[in-house]
Amino acid sequence: MAEVILEHINKRYGTKHHAVKDFNLHIQDREFMVFVGPSGCGKSTTLRMIAGLEDISDGILKIGDRVVNDVPPKDRDIAMVFQNYALYPHMNVYENMAFGLKLRKTPKEEIDKRVREAAKILQIEHLLGRKPKELSGGQRQRVAMGRAIVREPKVFLMDEPLSNLDAKLRVEMRSQISQLHRRLGATIVYVTHDQVEAMTLGNRIVVMRDGVIMQVDTPMNLYDFPQNKFVAGFIGSPSMNFLTGRVQNGEFVIGENRVGAMGRLGQSLKAYEGKDVLMGIRPEHLGMVGMTDIPRGSNVLRGQVVVVEPLGAQTDLIIDVAGQHITAKVEGQANVLPGDSIELLVDQTRLHAFDPSSEAAIDRGTPAGTRGQADTPGLGYEYAAPVSTY
Repeated sequence: MAEVILEHINKRYGTKHHAVKDFNLHIQDREFMVFVGPSGCGKSTTLRMIAGLEDISDGILKIGDRVVNDVPPKDRDIAMVFQNYALYPHMNVYENMAFGLKLRKTPKEEIDKRVREAAKILQIEHLLGRKPKELSGGQRQRVAMGRAIVREPKVFLMDEPLSNLDAKLRVEMRSQISQLHRRLGATIVYVTHDQVEAMTLGNRIVVMRDGVIMQVDTPMNLYDFPQNKFVAGFIGSPSMNFLTGRVQNGEFVIGENRVGAMGRLGQSLKAYEGKDVLMGIRPEHLGMVGMTDIPRGSNVLRGQVVVVEPLGAQTDLIIDVAGQHITAKVEGQANVLPGDSIELLVDQTRLHAFDPSSEAAIDRGTPAGTRGQADTPGLGYEYAAPVSTY
């Protein structure tokens, strides 16, 4: 396997479209790196530059210790898995997986060994004699992955490989890819627009917007310490709520509601006293009075229920708070109807704030490890003692 290093990579199409801007990234050997962002943000273009399918306008790309800017794709020792499986319809599964090795004039015994090992890893040994038309979407995707695995490349590049599958299959294949990474110990660069895929698969995630890296970090560090409003809103599902409020005496004032900030964030907000800021709170960090163990204090948001979405294990509520709509993810089945008045408790240990003009995060701390707040002590985000509100 190998590391991949991108130094000041740019991609321009003519003089008008600057698709990827000053992209700098060091992907470690055996790392699972995910590129995530909305359509048109440059993530697939970057992956295609690593593959050699797109020319690099400026910058240096290294795979291992070799600069590969001018190396053709077939000599880069990479394997790609695309959204489109691109299997040969006239060949069976075995022949599809073996085809690339045959072109390289690999000995027959070696081909057979590699194909059968890959089929075992992917649990498709019983499909080796079938043609692609006899396979389901998930099985075809596994064959496409098998074709990449038999190559034993330095780097796997995957471009939205699950986007053609239905929701249940996507979850299954996500698990397969995760296990595959552990078994192979491979360097994988994976592109997706689905932040749930990014969070569950990646060792680290690159969040992109308009060709620019917004932040690179572990999933939980991105979740707990986003550097700007875009990352905060993109990571997490449903996405983070943003409420415009004024800072008064270290509290967010939103209409008639006051929410106190604690610890490091409370200190940082002193510079914004008397100014408007964006308060950020994730739907899962809001609780409904009587259905949460969040202690009650200066953390109550009063509003009116707009939409109720019962999901069984949880209920998603859309609530109007002082003319601003927010989403709350309530555990269990919430006995409320649209039009009801409601009191929500905000988990003050999980508050975020953003500068409304620059959209940069107001400092709530710097992660000390890889697991967000869980391994970053000393930020002052702890309640004095658990108090039940039941």
